[in-house]
Amino acid sequence: MLKILLCLLVFLNFLYSNPLQEAINSAEPGDIITLDDGIYEGNIVINKAITLQAKNRAVIRGNGTGSVIKIKSSNVSLINLKIENSGNSHTNIDAGISCENSNLVRIENNDISNSLFGIDFKQCNESKIVDNRITSKPVSLGLRGDAIRLWYSHNNEISHNYIYESRDMVIWYSSGNTIKNNYGRDGRYSLHFMYAGKNLVENNKFEFNSVGIFFMFSSGSLVRNNHVSNSTGPFGVGIGMKDTSDFTLENNVLMYNARGLYIDQSPFQPGTINTYSKNQILYNTTGVHFHATQHKSVFENNDLIGNMEIAINDTPDSKVLENEWRENYFDDYEGFDRDKDGYGDMPYASYSYADRLWQHSPSLRFFYGSTAISALNFLARLAPFSEPEMLLSDKRPKMRANYE
Repeated sequence: MLKILLCLLVFLNFLYSNPLQEAINSAEPGDIITLDDGIYEGNIVINKAITLQAKNRAVIRGNGTGSVIKIKSSNVSLINLKIENSGNSHTNIDAGISCENSNLVRIENNDISNSLFGIDFKQCNESKIVDNRITSKPVSLGLRGDAIRLWYSHNNEISHNYIYESRDMVIWYSSGNTIKNNYGRDGRYSLHFMYAGKNLVENNKFEFNSVGIFFMFSSGSLVRNNHVSNSTGPFGVGIGMKDTSDFTLENNVLMYNARGLYIDQSPFQPGTINTYSKNQILYNTTGVHFHATQHKSVFENNDLIGNMEIAINDTPDSKVLENEWRENYFDDYEGFDRDKDGYGDMPYASYSYADRLWQHSPSLRFFYGSTAISALNFLARLAPFSEPEMLLSDKRPKMRANYE
């Protein structure tokens, strides 16, 4: 009887063994494991400094529970793999690749699909996530996981990734990261920061997401040369700023969004200034949406063209006139340039007239664009029946756009 049980245990071990995990277990630090084409069993753990790569496109397929690959060592590289079929748990953050407490990790040229979360970093620093294609499970938007998730992870490079039909790319409690040359579409927040400081965000293109780039409770970041378009969800925003301080946004294109810029109590820290320079804010429903403004931002050399509303302020008694506007181009400016210096002879000013009704009372937004509101606005401009609210003033508006 004992002999029969021993034979059964040997058979079961053979039946359920994972050859790829055995190869990893047998490898020495610094080894390179190169996979031939084929399907390999996932749910593997890498706990030593090795490289796992494919000649062409080897598939590592999870069993539908947990994460497909877990990295628990520094100096690990995953290159040219197709990774698929994670579990479905948001609580456990089931991912294609999960990395924890590891540094100098390289994740390059992988195709991650049918995985709830794509790449999850927890306390992983000085690593690279480059040239990957990432999508989530084929479920509704709110049930998907994040394509890339950084949590307490610093000084990483995230670049040249193609992200589609995932939920968010999230940077939480993480600083010193470079996020550049990524493309994202058909998600919720294409890029979402919380409590994240001194990050560089440049040359990304995000389109057809509910929200483009959103910063919350963050400071000291540079955001430049990004293109964000068609953010038209229930809270569609090109770039959003909530309780942020000491930011610079320059040379960004914000086009066809419900709101080009959404600025909520930013800057947040007294004595700091957020600067918006040389941005193209084009054909949005609202160019700049202010909420609860308390401190000064600087807007200089921006182009505001084709927006249904240049700016709105939805918070009575906020301090929007603290903002400084200089040498911007407004397509509705009606002044002249008699001395031919390229700037208008009179200041540009934007006022809110009867449209203050819907700006301050959300329940009235149903009537936005209606004949009644249009008529009230016309009458208010012709013969003001109440004091209009000045939203912004530029003493030297440009006569020509920076980019034509």
